[in-house]
Amino acid sequence: MRTVYIVDDSQAVRERLIGMISELEGTTLAGATGEPLEAVKAIRRLRPDSVILDIRMPGMSGIQILREIKQDLRAPVVIMLTNYPFGQYRRECAEAGADYFLNKSTEFEKINVILAGIACADLYSAKQ
Repeated sequence: MRTVYIVDDSQAVRERLIGMISELEGTTLAGATGEPLEAVKAIRRLRPDSVILDIRMPGMSGIQILREIKQDLRAPVVIMLTNYPFGQYRRECAEAGADYFLNKSTEFEKINVILAGIACADLYSAKQ
């Protein structure tokens, strides 16, 4: 069973993501928050397989969180989800170790495809 942690300061976005994840077979929600500092602590404590991160949040950016959690020995797969899909952010996220970079307004539905693909790959490798 794959676990996902959501970090987005928008309650509506978090709720939508939680709803999407609840429909995915083989994937469960590890947690969700809009508080960046709480997120770093929870991600390190819960060790989810995947993290969905917003870029712009008050107090700490998703890119800063990305840098923090990608330093860990067992770093999660990170999906950056943003309303700011600018080239500079895309490059910065890639350099910091983001696995995916999605535009909230045009690529939101790709999240389930990505998470389902990760869960299927895990299932396949477990059978080998």
